[in-house]
Amino acid sequence: MTQLDAYVTDVLMRDLIGHDKRPVAFLAYLWLAAEEQRRNAPVQISYQELAESIGISRSSAQTSVGWLLRRKLIEATRTSVTATPSYRVLTPWQRSHSAAE
Repeated sequence: MTQLDAYVTDVLMRDLIGHDKRPVAFLAYLWLAAEEQRRNAPVQISYQELAESIGISRSSAQTSVGWLLRRKLIEATRTSVTATPSYRVLTPWQRSHSAAE
């Protein structure tokens, strides 16, 4: 079973869902954190693949990723302008911005 920092369910869930009104962003963060933990590496995934993995529309996946990037909850890197991005989950509430544990 994936282990998450208690902050994710105790604070971040309420912040993204209740305050920001972005429940899909929370689902995207949760899925990316779990997938990153399973792979033990950043997750390279397209919006369409992310959408299918979570059960949402592609546009909702794109909007959610944008929100998570803006909130600095994930970071994206690309090998080229047209490459599928790799996402790394950040934990800004911890001193080291490492993947969620």
